[in-house]
Amino acid sequence: MDYKRVEITPEAEKLLQELKQQHGEVIFHQSGGCCDGSSPMLLPKEDFYIDENDILMGEVGGVKFYMSHDQFEYWKHTHLTVDIVKGRGGSFSLDIPTGYRFLIKSRMLNDEENKNLNP
Repeated sequence: MDYKRVEITPEAEKLLQELKQQHGEVIFHQSGGCCDGSSPMLLPKEDFYIDENDILMGEVGGVKFYMSHDQFEYWKHTHLTVDIVKGRGGSFSLDIPTGYRFLIKSRMLNDEENKNLNP
């Protein structure tokens, strides 16, 4: 069975595809708090430096989804779903002018998922 740490709702994927058409290659990076709270930021791929501190959580809508190692320690036992709601996005996220913002919904991994994703 294929276990995933992150997925996306159809509504969020529609917005994601529109933003990909406008901006080209993009990535998601789960914000760790600070100014934007804890939200998924959609960023131009060339504008964000990924290093060994960033963990690839998976792909949604053909876009890689990263999180910092420290953040991952808090989230490693959860399944994440990227969704959207009306409102203004994070200060650097490409969703700002759309009238919607990406957000994360989470649930605890079940025993089988946890066993396979966190051996």
